[in-house]
Formats: sequence, structure tokens, C-alpha cells
Amino acid sequence: MDAGVGDGLAGTWQLREGQVAFHSEAPTIAAASQDLPAGAYTTLRTYQRNRVVRLDQHVKRLVDSARIQGHAAPLDEADVRRLLGEALRSTGHPESKLRLTFAPPSLFVSIEPLEPLPESLYRDGVWCVTIPVRRDHPEAKDTRFLATASAAYGALPPGAHEGLMVAEDGSILEGLSSNFFAIVDGVLHTEDARALHGITRSIILDICHGLMPVSLTAARVADLDRVAECFLTSVSREILPVTRVDHVTIGPGTPGPMTRAVTARFRALVEREAGPVLPFATRSGTS
Repeated sequence: MDAGVGDGLAGTWQLREGQVAFHSEAPTIAAASQDLPAGAYTTLRTYQRNRVVRLDQHVKRLVDSARIQGHAAPLDEADVRRLLGEALRSTGHPESKLRLTFAPPSLFVSIEPLEPLPESLYRDGVWCVTIPVRRDHPEAKDTRFLATASAAYGALPPGAHEGLMVAEDGSILEGLSSNFFAIVDGVLHTEDARALHGITRSIILDICHGLMPVSLTAARVADLDRVAECFLTSVSREILPVTRVDHVTIGPGTPGPMTRAVTARFRALVEREAGPVLPFATRSGTS
């Protein structure tokens, strides 16, 4: 482990002008983000220690979000891989959660051990509550929203796993740190225009072809009693069943068969697509 990172802490590395250097440590990657410049960010996780899924989409999200913020700048995927490889080599966690922050011209990666959610949440589902919070610019993943999300999480009632952001028309847009899917009358619904497009969300849309009809429109709060199944998606959660929203029990109150089918397809895709950030054995010149 890098000498600059204590056990259980999140370390941050910086890539600037082609050079990778250790930057700082913090209790968590969330705390690390508070000490970094405002910019675009994306979160990812490892599989089998140094494998990731669809890194190219994460890089594109960083570039696109920075451009929307008024900071058009290129970002070389090879440099991103080098930065991630150095951080993973230095920490050596069995599995890692990483947050890339792009504040041109600097790129940062903060890394902490991945702590999977309890298996009971996937078996039994979680409770979510609707909240009157929305992103100002849902097309960009902006670090300035992190403070808003943190405050909203702090205000959730005890036991609630996620806050679901609701538009003025009653549409359920997305979670504070997740995308939201609901099956209504046999059709899988998820908001498109007014929600951040998560990487896991894009995978779900891919793997649901041929499984069930998909509509890029949101389920509404008024539809909750007609929702047969619903789930959250994010990099760290993967696919997490939701069995209650506000005071409405979803379906029979247990994760449904379509959610299980989507989960099985997702896990098969991870097996196929997860590739190494960098082959550790071929790396040299790191310190």
C-alpha cells in the first residue's frame, strides 16, 4: 500500500501534464471530493481487483460533462487507464470503488475499498422515499451536486435507502445516486430527458432488448399502485430491488421475476465485458 494512505482511508492520485502523483488522503471518497476542484465526475468499481466495465463510456461522460460546464478539454483513455492502474497498484484492495474527477487540466482518482451492500437488501428489496429535489443540469455529472445529495440523504427518514427525485408533474426522475426503473403494465419505464444517464442504466437498456418492452418515459408517483416491480441501478449497487416507495408496497412486496432476469443478464454481461485497467505484470516505472 502506498505510504501516503492509511488503512481504511481513501487515497487520491492526480494526473497533470502527463505525471501521476499521490495527492491526498481522506476518510472516504465522498470526503475526498469536497477537497478537490469543482468539475465533472464519474464513479466506477472493480471486478477481480483490477477489471472494470465500459471505461470508455466513463471517459466520454467526463469529457461531455466538462464541456457542458464550459471546460472543453480532451481526455486520453490511455492516461485514464494509467492513473487508475497506479492507484489500484498502490492500494491493493480486494475490490475498489473509484471516483474520477475531471477539473481540466487535472484528472483525479479517489479510491476506497468497495463495501458491497448486505445480501439481504437484494433478497428482500429496499424502501425509497420521494423527495422534491432535482438536478439543475441532469445532462452533466457535476461535483457541485454532491453537496445537495449529501444534505438530502441526511434528511431521509430512518430506514429509507434512497431518495427518489420527483418532477413537478409527478414523474419519478432518478435517485440521488442512482437511476430508477419501474415496470408498469408489462413495460419497463425510466426517465430519459430529465435524468442523468448512468453507465449501469445504459447497460440495462442494452440487455433488456428482447426481454420486455422499454419506454424512455418516467413512471409517476400516481402510478405506484400499478407498478409490478421496480429497481435502482448504479455502479456500486448494480441492480437493487425496490419493494416499497413512500407508503406504497410494490407488487407483492418482494423482488419480482423480471428484476431477477435483468440481474442475471447483467452479471453475464460483466463476466463478458470486464477487462483489466492495465495488466499489472507488464507495468514498469511506477513509484
